[in-house]
Amino acid sequence: MSFFISSEDGYFALTTPGYTALAIIVLIALLLTAFVAGRKQNTGKIRAKQLAFSGIALALAFITSYIKYEMPMGGSVTLFSMFFICYVGYLYGIRVGILTAFSYSILQFLQSGGSYFLTPFQTCCDYFFAFTALGIAGLWYGKKHGLTIGYIIACLLRGLFHTIGGYLYWMDYMPESFPKALSAIYPIVYNYSYILIEMIITLIIINLPPVKKALGKISDL
Repeated sequence: MSFFISSEDGYFALTTPGYTALAIIVLIALLLTAFVAGRKQNTGKIRAKQLAFSGIALALAFITSYIKYEMPMGGSVTLFSMFFICYVGYLYGIRVGILTAFSYSILQFLQSGGSYFLTPFQTCCDYFFAFTALGIAGLWYGKKHGLTIGYIIACLLRGLFHTIGGYLYWMDYMPESFPKALSAIYPIVYNYSYILIEMIITLIIINLPPVKKALGKISDL
C-alpha cells in the first residue's frame, strides 16, 4: 500500500520503515519533553533532570507493560505501567505529561498494534488517544491528593477511548456467553474490567505509608 504501511486481507500492518519512523517520532517527542520541561526554569540542569526522569518512567512503563495478565480480546492488567506515565504528569505538569504519554502511546502501538490494525481512527482509539490520555494527570500537578485524583481520571479517560473503539470496531467479537440483554454495555464492561483492576491495585500500593513516603521523597528531588 505504501512505503510505511502494507495491506492484506482487509487489515493493515507497519512495514520495517514504518516501525523505524515511529521510533524516530518517540525520540523527537522526548526531545520536545526536555524543551518543554526546562522552558520555565530556563536551566539546562533542570531540563536534563526532567528529561532523564521522564525517560526512566517511560522505560519502566514500557517494561512493566510486558508483565501482565492478558485479556482474550486485547487489553491487560499490567504491573502498574499506567502509574509511571501518570506520575510524570503529576511531577512536571500537563505539557510534559502529555508528551511523555504520547511517546508511550507510540511504544504501545509498536508493541502490539503495528502488526494488525483496521483504520486510522481505530488505531487512535486503541492506542494514540487512549494512552496519551494518561498524561491528563498533569492537570493535578502540585495539588493536594493530585497524584491519586489525576491517576483515577487518567485511567477512566483511557478506558473511554478504548470503549469508543470497542463500539465502533470490535462488537462482532463479543463472546456468545455474554448476556444478550446486556450487549449494549459489553465494550464498557470489557474495557473497564482490566483498567479498573489495575487502577485499584495501584491505588492501594501507592497509598501504603512506605510507598507514599518514598514517592514524596522523589517529588522533592
